[in-house]
Amino acid sequence: MLRRLVAFDTTSRNSNLELIQHIQGYLGEHGVRSTLVPNAEGTKANLYASIGPEAPGGIVLSGHTDVVPVDGQAWVTDPFALTERPDGNLYGRGTCDMKGFIATCLSHVPAFQRARLKVPMHFAFSYDEEIGCLGAHSLAEKLMGNVPRPQAVIVGEPTMMGVVNAQNAGGGHVATFTGVEAHSSMTHLGVSAIHFAGDFIHWLNELQVELAERKRTDIDTVPGHTTINVGIVSGGTAGNILARECTLRWGYRTLPGDDAWEVQRRAEKYVAELLLPKMKAKHPDANITLERRTFVPGLNPEENEEAARLALQWTGGNRTYAVPYGTEAGIFRGHGIPTVICGPGDISQAHQPNEFVARSQMDACNAFITRMIGWAERQ
Repeated sequence: MLRRLVAFDTTSRNSNLELIQHIQGYLGEHGVRSTLVPNAEGTKANLYASIGPEAPGGIVLSGHTDVVPVDGQAWVTDPFALTERPDGNLYGRGTCDMKGFIATCLSHVPAFQRARLKVPMHFAFSYDEEIGCLGAHSLAEKLMGNVPRPQAVIVGEPTMMGVVNAQNAGGGHVATFTGVEAHSSMTHLGVSAIHFAGDFIHWLNELQVELAERKRTDIDTVPGHTTINVGIVSGGTAGNILARECTLRWGYRTLPGDDAWEVQRRAEKYVAELLLPKMKAKHPDANITLERRTFVPGLNPEENEEAARLALQWTGGNRTYAVPYGTEAGIFRGHGIPTVICGPGDISQAHQPNEFVARSQMDACNAFITRMIGWAERQ
């Protein structure tokens, strides 16, 4: 099953429909009906399906179908052909993040159907998680509106099959600086959008230093403070022209329980009260716009005790963890369902060249779902 899923190039810039249709066909072959939740353009789709009785108290198994690009990465093997090497690892884009979990879920469809489930098992597979959990919002809304209230959600992001009950919140933003073009020898006649974008980056760096001084010791994320990153800078047309436009794609991540909107508010205040007036003083046509592209809500540990208890029972673990990255877990929790993150693979492998999941991790995930089935039969 993992070999089949890896073969679909579901990089976020592409459609995921071929993979989703393959999954829908596979489920249909086993007599399982599924529902698609497409995006507005109809180019991508979420999928959800249920196995077992139409009753409350079921478990949602959630995963995303998209993967990050392989462009410019030094892959030793074909990233879209699953390769097992002598080290016991399974290589390919998405093996770890997170087609390994989805493959394990799907491979258990016959076992789910054979079992005498007292509560249902729900699949929830989304699109565009890697660019801001874009599909998960409509998926969670549709699923929660159409099935009896589940008892817990398991998001299968790679955690080495540890149980994660807390995650950071995250915001993704675009800052667009509009200057006024002029010859580079006549800087008094124009405004360089790049220069003012540089001022904004410098301010973000200073804010990062301030936030790092608020490091928390009550939660085991690394690093234990809010982080800020400018991921893409683009602008300018030539080395001897003051740049008319510069665009920054930047974002931040805040710890569970912290003010998830502080960085955005402070950035807006800095731009409105200090940076934009300074820019317009050079030319009234200059401008700055700030746009929030995405927001991924955090996950607080005290809200997810029931899901954590069940997941620990199925893993055999004895403690929970917090992670600094974001998943759709906070979106499901926003619908009032206890949610944890637990899946095969090491997050350090995610987004890397030669991404892999260890076969032992797939075995551990297999055991996890087998124990889950036994629990569902005893309810």
